[in-house]
Parts: sequence; C-alpha cells; structure tokens
Amino acid sequence: MAKGYWITFYRSISDPEALAAYAKLAGPAITGHGGRFLARGIAAKVYEQGIAQRATVTEFDSLELAVAAHDSPAYQEALKALGNACERDVRIVEGLG
Repeated sequence: MAKGYWITFYRSISDPEALAAYAKLAGPAITGHGGRFLARGIAAKVYEQGIAQRATVTEFDSLELAVAAHDSPAYQEALKALGNACERDVRIVEGLG
C-alpha cells in the first residue's frame, strides 16, 4: 500500500499566537492517526518559482489515513483555533508504490 503525504505551504501568517494554538491541537490530531512529521520550517533554498516560506511534510502509512486525519473531529477543532491566522496551501498526495 502506498503511503500518504500531507504537504502544507504557509503563504503568510498574520497571527502567530493563533498558529501556536492550532499547532498544540493539530500535532496530537495528526500523530494520533499515525502521522510522522518529516520536515517543518522555512525553506532552506528555493528554485524556479519557489518562495521561501514555511512548509511542513507529514507522512502517513496510507493516503486514507492522511485524509482521515484531516477530516477527524480533533483536527477540525485545530482548524477552528487557527481561524484566519494564515493563508495556506494544503495538499495530500499518494506516495509512489
């Protein structure tokens, strides 16, 4: 079964305190579904049309687990805490084989 990857790019952050409140709730919601944070932080180097912005990469044992983590009540509660504190681009992709 192919793994699932949750990739998030933060375009802008207007309320760091709300982001911190989100992180306290989101972390356990994600790891509770088997998510493992592989990378997190500002891009070390960007190329082509890249933007030096905060990004996270989280690995799950399957695409279904990644989607279930996002749709879980615990993660939805984290999203409420985040509110409009930032502009993000969230993608869930299936790994290769």
